[in-house]
Amino acid sequence: MINRIVLVGRLTRDPELRKTANDYSMATFTIAVDNPPSKNREKTTSFIPCIAWGVIAENTAKYVRKGSLVGVDGRLQQRNYERRDGTQATAFDVVCESVQFLEPRRDNTGSQTSYAEPADTSENLETVDILDNDLPF
Repeated sequence: MINRIVLVGRLTRDPELRKTANDYSMATFTIAVDNPPSKNREKTTSFIPCIAWGVIAENTAKYVRKGSLVGVDGRLQQRNYERRDGTQATAFDVVCESVQFLEPRRDNTGSQTSYAEPADTSENLETVDILDNDLPF
């Protein structure tokens, strides 16, 4: 069986970061994904709820905001719940195994910045000798 979802879209709101009782991070967010126009129809948009866990959740909450373009790779999860009126309902979420940030991050002034400053690797490099016997192939 295969359960794989790959989506590219824009966040409809800032991610919500929460912690579980065991102090594990969880972020929820929704992405808007454009559907291709069908014959004689206008383009439509789907709004896909997503859940990320652990470091992926923390990084998503830290680096992306409403309107950010992201790529999501994960799996579809179905969950059943009871509505406030007592009726049963089913919801679907994408559980993210990876979230790719597809455009530069914007700072508080609206200008673009990089996600991380590159490390200076020009100094203190250590040479490692690798022998043919060390290679696994």
